Amino acid sequence: MSSVLPPSVAGAFYPDDPEALASMIDEMLDEHEPLPQPAPKAIITPHAGYIYSGPVAASAYRQLLLPNRIHRVIILAPAHRVPFRGLATTSADWLRTPLGDIPVDRDALDRALALPQVQEFDGAFAGEHALEVQLPFLQRTLNDFKVVPFIVGQAAPEEVSEVLDLLWGGEETLIVISSDLSHFLDYHNARIRDQRTSMAIVDLQPEAIGFDDACGRIPVSGLLLAAREHGLRARNLDLRNSGDTAGDKTRVVGYGAYVFN
Repeated sequence: MSSVLPPSVAGAFYPDDPEALASMIDEMLDEHEPLPQPAPKAIITPHAGYIYSGPVAASAYRQLLLPNRIHRVIILAPAHRVPFRGLATTSADWLRTPLGDIPVDRDALDRALALPQVQEFDGAFAGEHALEVQLPFLQRTLNDFKVVPFIVGQAAPEEVSEVLDLLWGGEETLIVISSDLSHFLDYHNARIRDQRTSMAIVDLQPEAIGFDDACGRIPVSGLLLAAREHGLRARNLDLRNSGDTAGDKTRVVGYGAYVFN
């Protein structure tokens, strides 16, 4: 029998009413223009509550409204709640949001599970927001797609890169990395640190990203290694923090959006 992973943070990080959620996302997408280039192979987007990071995330997801052949999305998000080794995926066949159910690409997951660093561990998804908040954006920008979901625990960037290489595919496959940037610095120092981290991402230099520079440092670094190998180029679309989007500048969280072609 098919199993469904229900949402954990609907009604908290984003609206749980389908109409309100769709309207909110569409309004954020309309604030941005698509780039004059092919749809991206990979994006990095933040994962806070939509009132904080949604406008920044929308700048990357807006690029998916360009003509594309995407029907499979690999999502890697950092673990916030449960410590574990390696990368975790789910046993579920569907991921649910207020906008509907998204099928999981079980064939792709079976291939990934052959790697020693990948395990099926539903506990990693319980209450985890970092992957879930990406799903409604995908539902509003893509039509017919499956997801290949991973929560990244204690792992080396090379282990993440190996998973990406295995599932890289062609134009049908998009990679989504979920990551915020600095946490709880004052506005001025956050801008300095996030500018430095943003330069490291655009220059494909994972070794320049420190532990406190990005909560998704490991999946980001894995993507940067894979991007080097596959000859991708990165571009920063938006770089702000919660002081810009929500007003309080005393302790902010940094957000960046990036596309890779």
